[in-house]
Amino acid sequence: MTSGSSGEGERGGFRSERGGFRPERDGRGRPAATGQRGRYGRTTGRRDEVQTIGGGRADAYGERRGAAGRTGAAKAGQRPGAVDNDRFKTSRQPRRDSAFYDRDYTDERDTTEVPDGVRLQKVLAQAGVASRRACEEMIGEGRVTVDGQVVRRFGARVDPAKQVIHVDGKRLPTMPDLVYLAINKPIGVVSTMSDPEGRPALADYVADRPERLFHVGRLDTETEGLILLTNDGELANRLTHPSYGVQKKYWAKVPGKIERDLVRRLKKGVELEDGIAKVDSFTVVQEHGQQALVEIVLHEGRKHIVRRMLEEVGHPVIDLARIEFGPVKLGRLKPGTVRALTLKEVGDLYSAVGL
Repeated sequence: MTSGSSGEGERGGFRSERGGFRPERDGRGRPAATGQRGRYGRTTGRRDEVQTIGGGRADAYGERRGAAGRTGAAKAGQRPGAVDNDRFKTSRQPRRDSAFYDRDYTDERDTTEVPDGVRLQKVLAQAGVASRRACEEMIGEGRVTVDGQVVRRFGARVDPAKQVIHVDGKRLPTMPDLVYLAINKPIGVVSTMSDPEGRPALADYVADRPERLFHVGRLDTETEGLILLTNDGELANRLTHPSYGVQKKYWAKVPGKIERDLVRRLKKGVELEDGIAKVDSFTVVQEHGQQALVEIVLHEGRKHIVRRMLEEVGHPVIDLARIEFGPVKLGRLKPGTVRALTLKEVGDLYSAVGL
């Protein structure tokens, strides 16, 4: 822990409360080097220094000095002891001339402007990208596009309801009324928002939400795992359309030893009553006795397709769970639990279907 001036005074470090001692000062008014041993047994040759996390140092007066922050020699025309601000530049703040960060800066590519719109940095901050100051830096670095155009003016106004905004190539969901949720559907729950037979349905887990949500894809009643819920119709339609090839990953517990040529058979295709079905990948996660845990990745969405494929090759499913839908992972989400997707997950879903 870095000690401040008060802490050193209580122990009589350099303060004059104990014994009337006052250290000699150098030409800059700082305590002169005495070659004393530091607090942790290291001879510093300077003031008493405390090593801190990250390689910076804090002296007995509470000053934090990182390697990049030491004063060093003054540049030509610079007063002695002045700090060289350029030495604090980082990769997030690349060295550029002052005109780059000028709020009146204009770029010929930057033609997007909505007179009555919302300032772009405010839209980004409200969407949860970062703080407004950090969003301004992103804009200045050319990392934000609106309708495909790079926007680097801090005062640019946009219409988040009509314009498409990307940050670092990822589309930003800017409509505040759009909802993106993930649920771990328990066994025994039907994959619909309501059920005429009165069985437990997905809507039971989001009954407190005012939005009209619908599910993205289905799982059969005896399968648990990840289902997405949203009111973004365009995204939902693309995620379920086979032409976009969004992959889903499943874990299945099956009986029997797994044959060596099973992977080849499943990748080549299995003949089902409604056509050939293929997996993108098949992996044996674990084998225990006469049972095995296998991982199946495929982009098809036909009814009961995983169960039918495995039964066709002689390994009927005992338990089945979907653990991934595109870039979204189930993780440790407990059955019956709902969570909101992160901004990155939503952006990755958009990218997966070309939005």
